[in-house]
Amino acid sequence: MTRTTRRIFALSFAGLVAAVAGAPAAAVANPVLAGTAWSLDRIESGGGEVLRPDVPSKYTLQFAPDGRLFARIDCNRGNGSWTSADGSSLGIGIMALTRAMCPPGSLHDRILRDLPLVRSFKVTDGHLRLSLEGNQAHYVFAATEPQPTGPKK
Repeated sequence: MTRTTRRIFALSFAGLVAAVAGAPAAAVANPVLAGTAWSLDRIESGGGEVLRPDVPSKYTLQFAPDGRLFARIDCNRGNGSWTSADGSSLGIGIMALTRAMCPPGSLHDRILRDLPLVRSFKVTDGHLRLSLEGNQAHYVFAATEPQPTGPKK
């Protein structure tokens, strides 16, 4: 099985799990995140390395008040769920995504690998800081305007 075939299978499986699961799990509508949208500013690794996206708007997260999460991760778009039981914890559920192959240099694969590892967040000065378990990395997003997420009329 080639790497591309494995990746398509994994994303297809994630989409199937999301479809079987139906609507997102009931989320605590954390008023700090509910209704907000963000674009990636940088990734700070535990070793001090800082990665910046070539175009921040290619990496976005939008937290709907009902617990749905909408994402653009470079050349792919998708949705999943988010939960937050308090003012700092954050859980991101399985994401159902389109399956385009992003160009070399994309942060797509890294972000997909890291999103399930997000454990906490902090919002300060118009920035959202997502911390992975064990503080192995931090994703820093800048605030943007939420985009319509419903069916187009």
